Amino acid sequence: MEGKAPHTPPPARLKAAPEAAREDAAAEEDPSAASLGRPLGPTPSQSRFQVDLVAENAAKEGKGKEEEEAAAPRAKKDAKGDGEEAKGRFRVNFVDPSSAADDGSGDVGIGLEGCNVSFQNGGDTVLSEGSLHSGSHHHYYYDTHTNTYYMRTFGHNTIDAVPRIDYYRHTAAGLGEKLIRPSLAELHDELDKEPFEDGFANGEEGTPTGEATAPYAADSKGIVKFGWIKGVLVRCMLNIWGVMLFIRLSWIVGHAGIGLAVLVIAMATVVTTITGLSTSAIATNGFVRGGGAYYLISRSLGPEFGGAIGLIFAFANAVAVAMYVVGFAETVVELLKEHEVLMLDPMNDIRIIGAITIVILLGISVAGMEWEAKAQIVLLVILLIAIADFIIGTFIPFESKKAKGFFGYKAEIFSENFGPDFRGDETFFSVFAIFFPAATGILAGANISGDLADPQSAIPKGTLLAILITTIVYMGIAVSVGSCVVRDASGSINDTIIHELTNCTTAACKLNFDFSSCVKADTCRYGLMHNFQVMSMVSGFAPLISAGIFSATLSSALASLVSAPKIFQALCKDNIYPGFLMFAKGYGKNNEPLRGYLLTFLIALGFILIAELNVIAPIISNFFLASYALINFSVFHASLAKSPGWRPAFKYYNMWVSLVGAILCCIVMFVINWWAALLTYVIVLGLYIYVTYKKPDVNWGSSTQALTYLNALQHAVRLTGVEDHVKNFRPQCLVMSGPPNSRPALLHLVHAFTKNVGLMICGHVHMSPRRQAMKELTTDMPKYQRWLIKNKMKAFYAPVRAEDLRDGAQYLMQAAGLGRMRPNTLVLGFKKDWQTADMNEVDIYINLLHDAFDIQYGVVVIRLREGLDISHLQGQEEVLSSQEKSPVTKDIIVNVDYSKKPETVTSKPVSEKPPIHKEEEEDVKTPTQPLLKKDPKGLPIPLNLADQRLLDASSQFQKKQGKNNIDVWWLFDDGGLTLLIPYLLTTKKKWKDCKIRVFIGGKINRIDHDRRAMATLLSKFRIDFSDIMVLGDINTKPKKENIAAFEEMIEPFRLHEDDKEQDVADKMKEDEPWRITDNELELYKTKSHRQIRLNELLKEHSSTANLIVMSLPVARKSAVSSALYMAWIEALSKDLPPVLLVRGNHQSVLTFYS
Repeated sequence: MEGKAPHTPPPARLKAAPEAAREDAAAEEDPSAASLGRPLGPTPSQSRFQVDLVAENAAKEGKGKEEEEAAAPRAKKDAKGDGEEAKGRFRVNFVDPSSAADDGSGDVGIGLEGCNVSFQNGGDTVLSEGSLHSGSHHHYYYDTHTNTYYMRTFGHNTIDAVPRIDYYRHTAAGLGEKLIRPSLAELHDELDKEPFEDGFANGEEGTPTGEATAPYAADSKGIVKFGWIKGVLVRCMLNIWGVMLFIRLSWIVGHAGIGLAVLVIAMATVVTTITGLSTSAIATNGFVRGGGAYYLISRSLGPEFGGAIGLIFAFANAVAVAMYVVGFAETVVELLKEHEVLMLDPMNDIRIIGAITIVILLGISVAGMEWEAKAQIVLLVILLIAIADFIIGTFIPFESKKAKGFFGYKAEIFSENFGPDFRGDETFFSVFAIFFPAATGILAGANISGDLADPQSAIPKGTLLAILITTIVYMGIAVSVGSCVVRDASGSINDTIIHELTNCTTAACKLNFDFSSCVKADTCRYGLMHNFQVMSMVSGFAPLISAGIFSATLSSALASLVSAPKIFQALCKDNIYPGFLMFAKGYGKNNEPLRGYLLTFLIALGFILIAELNVIAPIISNFFLASYALINFSVFHASLAKSPGWRPAFKYYNMWVSLVGAILCCIVMFVINWWAALLTYVIVLGLYIYVTYKKPDVNWGSSTQALTYLNALQHAVRLTGVEDHVKNFRPQCLVMSGPPNSRPALLHLVHAFTKNVGLMICGHVHMSPRRQAMKELTTDMPKYQRWLIKNKMKAFYAPVRAEDLRDGAQYLMQAAGLGRMRPNTLVLGFKKDWQTADMNEVDIYINLLHDAFDIQYGVVVIRLREGLDISHLQGQEEVLSSQEKSPVTKDIIVNVDYSKKPETVTSKPVSEKPPIHKEEEEDVKTPTQPLLKKDPKGLPIPLNLADQRLLDASSQFQKKQGKNNIDVWWLFDDGGLTLLIPYLLTTKKKWKDCKIRVFIGGKINRIDHDRRAMATLLSKFRIDFSDIMVLGDINTKPKKENIAAFEEMIEPFRLHEDDKEQDVADKMKEDEPWRITDNELELYKTKSHRQIRLNELLKEHSSTANLIVMSLPVARKSAVSSALYMAWIEALSKDLPPVLLVRGNHQSVLTFYS
């Protein structure tokens, strides 16, 4: 097998001939090793990882990435007959030994696999190892850590793989391919048997084992990925430095003063910094894909919060584009006004300029992320120049500017402007509300997380540094402008003070200007309070400030125009809102959401044409704040849930600080605008309820799931310390259902009295061969639990493997449940076919009841006249759903197709059936369910009458029961379970109209007394009843024909020992312990007659009841044979409406004490 390497190995590693001969001899002794083509003994070249043959093109340690990637194409040229593109990783195909022997060849087929590889071990090219599956021509590939054709992990021949990043990837990860590690079955199982074909646990996404690699489809060439500076820092700085910096900050300083202005900036920074820390924590807790805030929140808190925030955040970004573009257009129109070159009127000019601007911005965005990034860099440079222009201007006070209030840095101005001077309706919080939107924009980098080369590193560094830089600049400019410019100025040079005034104490007076006249007349046009263009006035070169305003508005608009489609695309890809799926499609190398760009463009254009954004602006700020609040809450929630998967690489966060951040965000929302905050809450809540109702089929391992588990665990542990009390008794049922979808009537009836009251566990005993059963246990668990959830049953599925039903039931009764949440009642269906079945099965069935009594369980046996098991009717679920939707009962025809298409269910007359999903189809098809018969032509065969009735009966407990009776035959006191179950049924919506009638045994001469005594007891139990009937004729001898029918029924199961010799009879009884002896029959004759008599009374009194709940007769263990006990149950319950035969464990479950 070593003879055909893809190229000649280095001479130093070639085996000597004697050594090869020794290995051939060893291979004969160990055929499995020979078939795997691995030498058994150590070779002279052995190191930590055994190397027998190496690829000459393997990149050496220390070489650059270019050389590593160049190695792959060279290998491709040498590989024979391989059409696949070499991508830097090798795969070895080990053929089946039987086929290899037939061919007389031991060739090792080399395939080249992989995509976008991250090299391990100093750039070694990675090869794979095959695993042998006898009797199969499938090839299974497993990549390992070394560059040998056949691997030795730590010097041993094994397919066990060493730890490696590619085993932990998701299939859609773009940084490399997902490899499949050898399953436990392939390491553990015998080689002469087929191992499991799959083996994925813990909700891990997987592909079939036969496909060891799942290459990422996208071509990595040409994809643009940004580093932390260009991708995050630049974007965040541009988004945070908005128009506020140039035209509102001076006004804020005028009202709040330098001290409070710095406090306003600091408060906004506290909120954004905490959010930045939280964003960093989430972004470093695993690989971040595209979608920014939506991705972070949805993967942390689940699709409900993520879906709500994703939609409003994308919408807010789209409207923010309009807001920034209108800000730009207003500035342009102001300039046009100054030069008197308006096109139409100011409002329409804003619309025209805004529309032209957004078309240009759309062109830049659609041109690709690289162009957009270049535009952002240019805009940042302009912005920085504008800031520098202002700072330089503060040091150059011109005489002409003094009349407008600018005097340069003066201590008098600083001290005067340090305190607040709120005028009009302005307060500290109103000023804060105006400034805060300027601090938003910290998620601009995170929003394009899918376009970052390393989001985990880039988002924390870029976001936090951007917050720091922008805060320093904001504070610096606030202090600077407050130290240079007075609050009020007239702009008139005539207000210069010629002679000293005694009553003038303002800073301007000290600097020889008196603006008091314009202050009194409220005609000042300049100064911090009145002129929004203070920064232009102060700056060295005013047009640069206008350029800075343009840069700030356009960069923010561009960032939002890119963010909105990216977030919306990620939201649509997750299919949380199915109507938006068309927007998930991406185009080009970078998967650009062109449809999303167009939608964002149209939304923004609509709001630009409105041109009135004073109402929209606070809503946008609140939408952003809602996102910040949820990001902070996500970190708190994930930390609180203590999920082992919450391991952020960024350590500088604290769960309580994040909670404070979330609360602060909510407070700020109300400070900015209370009605907008309420509107935001209503929208988020509405979307949350919608997504919760739709229940998207996603599993992201959210902290909501983790916290649910933690709460359940803590409460379960706390419950173990609580002593049982009769008032808190609940029927906790272990239902021997088999596959849950095979006995729906059984489950629906039990669920009716356990829902929201007690535990319900569906026990399923697998009796197939151990190997097959283990595989079925693995696959059935999620499938049937999903079936229970889909059918809205609050129950658990518990499969177990055992030799027979009795052993399995014993395992379940002893081990099922957790702490106090353990079953106390065994529920099973009546064995309808007991007279024709193998009597050993009947013996096992009856022993189940004995075992339950031994373990102090209550027992409930449910019998339907038609039967319970519908597993032989393959299309049962579809048929039932079509029956529920159709008001008329029809004869159903089931047509089963062996293809993967959904089954077709038709009926007479033909009714339409909605197509079922593949998962539902799988739920129906269980390994234990035989298919319906089909004629040779594959035509549908109508159901016979019995099967039709069975189908109808299987859904009877799903319907409303109407005004009818539940008849309770409480003949023997079992602690009250026989009475408690019907009471619980009547508390449920479907059974609430039913009345309880109670039947008890009594003596003819004490009927009134017994009725009054029972009525008193029931009223003390606070159980409503419609009637009490005392049966004085229970012990009357039954009709002769019924006795004859009973004797005829038990005849095949009698031992007739009186007619046989003693030793023959003893041997027969020993071999068939279920047989009924003559002595036993005579001994229990009265009891047998009582069951027959009770059946007569039941038919007489309860033949029209919806449900009969009756005391189950108890047979003494080892004294009553299984056949006789079964005959009693049969005689008692035959030809009746649905019957529940109940026997509690004789511990009180009802009490009248408070």
